[in-house]
Amino acid sequence: MAIRPAGELDKPAILPIIAPVLSAGETYAVETDLTEAEMLGYWFMPAHEVFVFEAEGEVLGTYYLMANQGGNGAHVSNCGYMVSATAQGRGVAAAMCEHSQTRARERGFRAMQFNHVVSTNTRAVALWQKLGFDIVGTLPKAFRHPLHGFVDSYVMFKSLT
Repeated sequence: MAIRPAGELDKPAILPIIAPVLSAGETYAVETDLTEAEMLGYWFMPAHEVFVFEAEGEVLGTYYLMANQGGNGAHVSNCGYMVSATAQGRGVAAAMCEHSQTRARERGFRAMQFNHVVSTNTRAVALWQKLGFDIVGTLPKAFRHPLHGFVDSYVMFKSLT
């Protein structure tokens, strides 16, 4: 197992991980009709430092790290994580979250904030709480879920100092 920076050659392995998640529209607040190029453009936008979780030569997950805000809010990081359908429940997301916190500290971030954790994504909410994140705010009916209609989203936060 290794978590390493992602490069151009990783894009063909990352696309099958992010495409179904973004297209489903159940956890990320992005358009669901993005082309493959637009999906990769979103994941690899210039503000994102992208990593992959690799085991036995196979990419099982990916995450990005970025500043949550600019200027006087740039000391707080933000991340997005995705795990391949075949690797769900195998600790990939937890390992990537731990890695992202270490990398965030290395970059000088003092905290990590998740802006829009969809309340129906109960596995993610439970994992982030297990890893020390607190729900610091609820955004009532802030996410239009394709199956459940308008649902709450959480702002989750953890100090890294």
